[in-house]
Amino acid sequence: MARSITKNKFFVLILLILSGEFIYFLPYVLSRVFRPTFLDVFQLNNFQLGSLFSVYGVVALLSYVYGGIITDKFSPRKLMSSALFLTALGGIVLSTYPSFTTLKILYGYWGFTSVFLFWGAMIKATRVWGGDNNQGKAFGFLDGGRGIVAAFMGSIGVFIFSIILTTEIESSTVIERQEAFKYVILFSSFMVAFIGLLVWIFLSDNNKEQDYSSKNQNSLTNIKHVLKNESVWLLMIIIMCAYVGYKVTDIYSLYASEVMLFDQIESAKVGSIQLYLRPIVCIVIGLLADKTKNTFWIIFGFSIMLFGALNFSLGYISSGMNFIFFLSLLVLAIGTYSVRALYFAVLKQANVPLALTGTAVGLISVVGYSPDIFAGPVMGYLLDTYNGILGHQYVYIMLTVFSFIGLIASLRFAFITKKNH
Repeated sequence: MARSITKNKFFVLILLILSGEFIYFLPYVLSRVFRPTFLDVFQLNNFQLGSLFSVYGVVALLSYVYGGIITDKFSPRKLMSSALFLTALGGIVLSTYPSFTTLKILYGYWGFTSVFLFWGAMIKATRVWGGDNNQGKAFGFLDGGRGIVAAFMGSIGVFIFSIILTTEIESSTVIERQEAFKYVILFSSFMVAFIGLLVWIFLSDNNKEQDYSSKNQNSLTNIKHVLKNESVWLLMIIIMCAYVGYKVTDIYSLYASEVMLFDQIESAKVGSIQLYLRPIVCIVIGLLADKTKNTFWIIFGFSIMLFGALNFSLGYISSGMNFIFFLSLLVLAIGTYSVRALYFAVLKQANVPLALTGTAVGLISVVGYSPDIFAGPVMGYLLDTYNGILGHQYVYIMLTVFSFIGLIASLRFAFITKKNH
């Protein structure tokens, strides 16, 4: 049915993986890997950082719907390469350590570049790559590959930071740490722009294999068609609950610092380690899903995510319990990434036509990625208000609730899609 977007199908996947992760490296991955350092060099507290994510989320919320519509009408090459170039420019601004007001404008700008121009185009291109029978593999490889890129880049970032910082982290000044981290930001910005160049050169505009009949359809008609589907509403809930779990990965390194009492470099390594779990889990789950049922693995993911969240919410994992900490982190990460790998691999099961992929993804993402708005500020408030392990407990209690809701929604999704098929 569908030929690859370029002459080499494997190379298309590599481009999708690289662009799909680098686009979010500056807005999200840096602060996830370097959470304590990021707060330190920008002189922010957890609530302020959460507020930046919230600004990003508000702009993204508007961008999902309209970006989804243009995805069904324009070339992925032009949309994705433009998004990468514009995102890289934002990294140059970030490297100047601007004021908090400028940071809010910057995160809003990134909400536009990484969502309106990019998100729907990447999902649609991946769906085409997977064809009829390899959706689990396509999205598992996409997110797993993105995880490899994030882990590799996170490790390089830690290496650059530790090399440039010539004094011991405990005795270094804020100015010295800012100077070292500036090189991490600039290197990341260069890589984002470089990937944008690769996409512009090598991703083809020849998309005859895609059904672009939606070009000639009324956008409002497309939206109404998608919203009549109960499975689409359930996917909104499933992705929202799973994405809360993904947002909580932002504070893994902070837990290591504040509760386990690791130093900043050791905490950053924890952030990098959990990134290496993502590709392993996503690729394995993606391969298994195509041989069994995508929905089974989504249910599996929420089940162990619920267990892992409950474990952390009890508040007994503290300094000196390194083995229990890493084991619990492993369980929670496996659950989180299992669901994440298959977010959009079930669009066919949900009876979403290929021609309406952009519109459907846009609408689903409005609700599904709404944690971009509320999760950051809520976690920031809890962590700043309740010092030490107590704040983290409250965050994981919140995750427990969302994991349970996600489990119920995924069971319902499995039931109705089985009945429809």
